[in-house]
Amino acid sequence: MPSYVVLLRGVNVGKAKRVPMADFKQVLLGLGCTRAATLLNSGNAVVEHPKIASASLDRKIAEALEAIFGFTVPVIVKSSVEFSKVVSGNKLEVVAPEHPRLLVAFARSKESIASLHSLATLVSQPERLQLDAHAAYLHCAAGILESKAANALLGKLGQPVTTRNWATVLKLHALAAQSAA
Repeated sequence: MPSYVVLLRGVNVGKAKRVPMADFKQVLLGLGCTRAATLLNSGNAVVEHPKIASASLDRKIAEALEAIFGFTVPVIVKSSVEFSKVVSGNKLEVVAPEHPRLLVAFARSKESIASLHSLATLVSQPERLQLDAHAAYLHCAAGILESKAANALLGKLGQPVTTRNWATVLKLHALAAQSAA
């Protein structure tokens, strides 16, 4: 059965837009997903669904969350195959052993990733930025709080994407692989 990684943007940060993970899991199961497993408290899940495309699933999840919680939650869904391409596409891992300092931006479309090209002007050495068809990767050598590029990515420029640090990406990848096995 196809498995998917579900990423919510901007939930459980501060007091606004609270989505308890137990409720999130129930929403996923209510939409016909099976083996729904959440990770951390920041809107990450791995699910299986017998017959739905990623684009349809993200829309259905967003609609259900808005109906239940009363606010809009951007949702990005990647098939386990798409998610694996993001993991294997990272060329910065060698220079970024500090996983929390390596951010990965996920988007629904290649155009949204392409819109992040302007981040390059904000990257200052020894930071590194990599953009490809599947994701954007930003290594913040001095830390995320010290990075102008990270502040832009996590702010207005990053509205069409959601970011995760590399440690979370690897945990989700392992969870998706476990689900596929």
